[in-house]
Amino acid sequence: MAEESTKSWADSDSESSSSSSSSSDSEQEEVNCLMADQTSDDEVFDFSNIEFTREDLVQALNDMVHEYKTLSHTFEEIKAENASLKNSSIDSSSDELEDVDSLKTELSKLRIENDVLKNETSELKAEIEILNQVVSSWNRSSRSIHKLNESQKLANDKSGLGFNSS
Repeated sequence: MAEESTKSWADSDSESSSSSSSSSDSEQEEVNCLMADQTSDDEVFDFSNIEFTREDLVQALNDMVHEYKTLSHTFEEIKAENASLKNSSIDSSSDELEDVDSLKTELSKLRIENDVLKNETSELKAEIEILNQVVSSWNRSSRSIHKLNESQKLANDKSGLGFNSS
């Protein structure tokens, strides 16, 4: 298939060169050009019409070249903008990664501090338990002393057994 289109291209090239050499003798130069619309294979435009002069085709070509340059320039601008967006995206993502790393470090420090505080809390709870036992022991001792004091008689108290009530 590719060979056929190359061969037909070469055939049309040789035909146009022979027709252009024969037409160079005429006063008004005529350009033979066939252009096919790529969207449908059956539609062909014939520019060999006398209405289209060489100047018209040159002007159309110049317009297309100008449009190509404009589109090329626009493409380069968009490409540069895209690259800059990618770079800023990379920069912002690296900043975000640094933020994430610093947050992870901070979280790690907070976890260590939390563990230390948990250990201190458990030590303080154990100390509170010991102090509660000491206070409880003191309270029992205080009650026992109070009972002893209540049950003892004063030195000048002469009531009870061994003393005469009169």
